[in-house]
Amino acid sequence: MEMSIDIFGFRALWSPYFLASLLIITILYFMIVGPWRHRFAHSEPTSFKTKILFVIGIILLYVCKGSPIDLLGHMTMTAHMTQMAILYLIVPAFFILGVPNWLWRKFINLKGIKPVFKFLTKPLIALVLFNGSFSMYHIPLVFDYVKTGVYIHAATTIFIFIAAFFMWWPLINKLEEWNTLSGLKKVGYIFADGMLLTPACALIIFADTAMYATYTDLGSWMNALALCVPESMLSSINLTGPEMFNFMPPLEDQRTGGVIMKIIQEFVYAILLGKVFFEWVRKEREEEKLLDERLDEQLLKPQTN
Repeated sequence: MEMSIDIFGFRALWSPYFLASLLIITILYFMIVGPWRHRFAHSEPTSFKTKILFVIGIILLYVCKGSPIDLLGHMTMTAHMTQMAILYLIVPAFFILGVPNWLWRKFINLKGIKPVFKFLTKPLIALVLFNGSFSMYHIPLVFDYVKTGVYIHAATTIFIFIAAFFMWWPLINKLEEWNTLSGLKKVGYIFADGMLLTPACALIIFADTAMYATYTDLGSWMNALALCVPESMLSSINLTGPEMFNFMPPLEDQRTGGVIMKIIQEFVYAILLGKVFFEWVRKEREEEKLLDERLDEQLLKPQTN
């Protein structure tokens, strides 16, 4: 029999402390790009579009880690994979584009940051770091272990999120000195990224059994719930297992989660691929036009002598 997740209370559903933290970060952002901007050398006015992109990133981050989706992610694989897709394949892009270039330069040029940043944003390193950590996380033994404690779960989530940020950086950052990939290389990078993520999704989609104890075993499931539900609340509710909140059998839920992850990935990468392709074509045309203009100038020079 299915039950409503409302029984877990406001704190578990809406994570007020996490919301307060994000609000503080947002206020600090607007102070830095606004009234405090003149305290930074070489700062520039931040466009409305850039600010909106940052706010969207904050909203999506809260939806993933502070809204009921986070609680549902500990109950069903479908919700978990939807959460992962948004958190790692969409949110980092909004933060990269939502922070103005001058502020990125200030951060990257801090002592000790630049060499690490330069190494971790190398295309090959970034691809392996993100896809490797994401795939390893979804190995059943690793996944079920990560769900057993608040600190290991938080550390793993933050690590993969940072890896996702580095994966996105070579593709979409707007800093000229950090734009090392040409249009064709970006296309190859996107295809490679999609291919490297496929094995993890395939493992989840084509498995013959439900692999994760977190969604099948009562004890493991309770450990996962404890990550976002206060212990006092858990002890006051008579819970018999994840089937109380999931209308799908575990294997079907697992497969659906893998399919959703792959669909969102393909959708995001298709949009990005189209954007990169059209930018590449536009740049090639501009270069051809400039070359034609120079050629015309050279042809006209003898006639003016």
